[in-house]
Amino acid sequence: MQKISIGICEYPSVLKSAVYGLEEMFLLANRVCQAHNIYVQFEPIVIPHTVLATNSLTVVVLPPASDGDYYLNPQHEYIKWLQEQYSQGAVLASACAGVFILAQTELISTREVTTHWALAETFSAAFPSIALNSNKILVDHGDIVTAGGMMSWLDLGFELIAKHASPRVVRQLGKTLVIDTAHREQRYYQQFNPSFAHGDIAIVAVQQIMHQNYAKSLSVQQLSKQANLTERTLQRRFLKATGYNPNHYLQRLRVQNACDYLESTSHSFEWIANQVGYEDISACRKVFINIVGLTPREFRKRFC
Repeated sequence: MQKISIGICEYPSVLKSAVYGLEEMFLLANRVCQAHNIYVQFEPIVIPHTVLATNSLTVVVLPPASDGDYYLNPQHEYIKWLQEQYSQGAVLASACAGVFILAQTELISTREVTTHWALAETFSAAFPSIALNSNKILVDHGDIVTAGGMMSWLDLGFELIAKHASPRVVRQLGKTLVIDTAHREQRYYQQFNPSFAHGDIAIVAVQQIMHQNYAKSLSVQQLSKQANLTERTLQRRFLKATGYNPNHYLQRLRVQNACDYLESTSHSFEWIANQVGYEDISACRKVFINIVGLTPREFRKRFC
């Protein structure tokens, strides 16, 4: 029997449902393994931050945070313990805000990670050298595994079970828990909520124009004239303030409104595309798929 010890970190402000949900998920996986004659046994261990395990673990999991900001400033001893576990061969895994603690171990290097899309800007500001892809639900490097949204601890748990037992166990466990285990991405759920609090008043005015007139034809030339800036200056300052160039920003804005229409109305996508500023329906569909990762039909089916 292969034993897989999973240390589930109960740090201050951790999401309790994730801690004990993960514990129960691994215990349920043991039942499935036994029923299918798979000789793997998961040993979930809830580890308080004040009583750190001295034995070597197979995996250490940093669940999401519910409130507070401990994940932004974890204790030095906690970081040192994670580094020691990693040096002894433990896989380090995180979900949502847990990646902030993981990043402070300096073990990620420049490898890609993910976190909740709403934390992406904060993470990139704190760790600019770390490649972040908040579109993904899960990024698995083998020794480092990160998951995105607050409920992505489910995806993380399934990934660890599949790695150490079998995808067959995951599929059966999904049926038992009535959870969809099919592939998904965080961008399916991501909303476009740009900041207006960046301090560049001229760019705020341009953003406001775009939000009020996104369905109309808007060019960088028009916007730069209204902002009394050169096109080059507008491009540079807009990217610095929002993280997007003006054209990409406008695409995200239009697609977000298309998503709202798909969720709240029964209108055809052709009608919606026209409402959000596209005359070419196929072009709108292509942009929608590139940003959301689903076709308009798939999006409506999933969220309506």
